[in-house]
Amino acid sequence: MTAVEPRRTRGRADVRHDSDVGLPWWMWIPATIGFALIFLPVVGLLLKADWAEMPSLLVSDAALSALELSIITAGVSTVLCLLLGGPLAVILARGKLERSPKLLGGIRSIVLLPLVLPPVVGGLALLFLLGRTGLVGRGLDLAFGITVPFTTAAVILAQTFVAMPFLVVSLEGALRTAGQRYEAVAATLGASPALAFRKVTVPLVLPGLASGLVLAFARCMGEFGATISFAGSLEGTTRTLPLLVYLQRESDESGAVALSLLLVVVSLIVIVVGRPRGMDGRG
Repeated sequence: MTAVEPRRTRGRADVRHDSDVGLPWWMWIPATIGFALIFLPVVGLLLKADWAEMPSLLVSDAALSALELSIITAGVSTVLCLLLGGPLAVILARGKLERSPKLLGGIRSIVLLPLVLPPVVGGLALLFLLGRTGLVGRGLDLAFGITVPFTTAAVILAQTFVAMPFLVVSLEGALRTAGQRYEAVAATLGASPALAFRKVTVPLVLPGLASGLVLAFARCMGEFGATISFAGSLEGTTRTLPLLVYLQRESDESGAVALSLLLVVVSLIVIVVGRPRGMDGRG
């Protein structure tokens, strides 16, 4: 027993927690600069804000109208992201497209295009598609008298265009991580594909789905470029909070700062709510 004890002790001593592993000292320099680059601009907003006038600035007619429009359109756009992007993510993860890697890669590249495409370009693409002289918009105008650009519907479409990839990425990743072994067990017990998906798959990927929905909603709330290109900035119709901030930055700096801080608060709430489990260091 005496010969075994030191060996056990050495084994326990050799096992170190991840937090005990040291880092190169120089890594703190760029990390600090990077953190400051993100943190200090927000501090600048806080210092610039007129806190005495903040309540009146946030409850002005223009601010309330833009806030209401932003929340409504972002909510509707998020539902569209779920209804359209959810099945798309399932097809990418479970649609047997792995048998054709080039086809899968091509489809995924197109789906993720709005993540890297400048939003203004996305808005112009929607305009050229759904405008009165566009590929689809001309037919809608001639056949039904429907005009999409510069309407609230255009805001919703622009937000859905830029936000849907966030939901697809989150949900597809959750589906691939979950695997299909539980669905296979359900199938052996006589469950149909629809029943297995509803009772087994959805509960398994619910955290990833929720995270994707929160990120999509946040992206919709902050959308600017595609909206102003495709929907314009009409008060009460298409002027969301980011557009109002853009317009007020010249004529009403205090109002622009107040609305900017409101968007910062919304973003922080989204980060806290939608943060994946394990990112807080508690596993």
